[in-house]
Amino acid sequence: MTQLEMAKGGTISLQMELVAKREGVTAEFVRQGVAQGRIVIPANIKHPNLVPCGIGEGLKTKVNANIGTSSDFCDIETELEKLRVAIDAGADTVMDLSTGGDISAIRKAVVSSSSVPIGTVPIYQAAITASARQEAIVGMDINELFDAIGAHIIDGVDFITVHCGLTLSALTRLKEQGRVTDVVSRGGALLIGWMLYNERENPLYEHYDRLLEMAREFDVTLSLGDGMRPGSLADATDRAQIEELLVIGELVQRARQAGVQAMVEGPGHLPLDQIEANVRLEKSVCQGAPFYVLGPLVTDVAAGYDHITGAIGGAIAAAAGTDFLCYVTPAEHLAIPDPDDVRQGVIASRIAAHAGDIVKGVKGAREWDRQMSVARKKLDWEEQARLSLYPEMSRLVHQKHTSAGAACSMCGELCAMELVEKYLGIPAPRCSLESRVKRRK
Repeated sequence: MTQLEMAKGGTISLQMELVAKREGVTAEFVRQGVAQGRIVIPANIKHPNLVPCGIGEGLKTKVNANIGTSSDFCDIETELEKLRVAIDAGADTVMDLSTGGDISAIRKAVVSSSSVPIGTVPIYQAAITASARQEAIVGMDINELFDAIGAHIIDGVDFITVHCGLTLSALTRLKEQGRVTDVVSRGGALLIGWMLYNERENPLYEHYDRLLEMAREFDVTLSLGDGMRPGSLADATDRAQIEELLVIGELVQRARQAGVQAMVEGPGHLPLDQIEANVRLEKSVCQGAPFYVLGPLVTDVAAGYDHITGAIGGAIAAAAGTDFLCYVTPAEHLAIPDPDDVRQGVIASRIAAHAGDIVKGVKGAREWDRQMSVARKKLDWEEQARLSLYPEMSRLVHQKHTSAGAACSMCGELCAMELVEKYLGIPAPRCSLESRVKRRK
């Protein structure tokens, strides 16, 4: 039975108990959330060393880190180092998006080395298999696509991105309206090429029941991808994006009926004033399904600093109810990320996630900040480091320029905390009106 089927039947699984313990909520709260489809626990039964992670309403906002090879850079040890860095920096999940080298071997190594849930995009491998026959993706056989999906599931991945909502109707919308950046989703672009060349409906939509059967067998969570996500502010919240979202809402309902867990992927590039509306729309159309957004990026001109752009959008999205943030690294739009990019991306998104949790009232979020404030008041540097999102960086920066006193080297003897603590409890000297007048003269 899947987590969803057990939850609907009133059973609290071991995974639900572990998630509840990590989140500081009751197991019954988690069970109810899973039963309603508002919480997912990606946990493939073939991933034995997994520490379960809950994603959804009432839980901490989670952060995903993308790793993976490309045709230009392909080294399995580098990807495993990225995995270690991502987990060390606090990523809740990792997606292996490899498109170069021995993809199957890389995936198996990542799954076996990871204690956090692993996600993949199986159509990448299907496209590469088709290309190996000296054909483009348009020559892909439908069974070839589902064989790739099956291989990923059997190898133990916990969630898969599948662009099932990308239909011929949404494609028609796209062509009629036009876009500045057209389609920026790799999986979406591969499917669009196949659909246009073969003049056929998206096989993931047409054969959705087949996909559900495969996911249910191993309790793999479907991450319903947004092939029409905007790749620029100019294309945000347009008709093609909304058309796809409406279809995804129907697919979420069908997944729940089949006992399969599902979450929904979202944009992308969005101006600040459209983020909350996008979150509310997804939650309404998709009946509260966990929302998983890339960023979102709030400007198109921050190349090299898009981890900051994404963190700004991610904080607003999380505060509005988004459950899951896909990190953005400094290398976004420019190059494949290295381990340091991965670390920076995870930390930036974790800051955004926590900022959102404070607003959402997630249990323990405000208390964490209060404890940090108390440590700062006491000038307790080790406690501040311990409470930091990334303790290693906190210690490194503080020790870089040490101060002779208890205060940091920024203020030294003029530390506001020390000055106020010294004088706050001492009454101000009283003097007569006459003495005050004399001083003014």
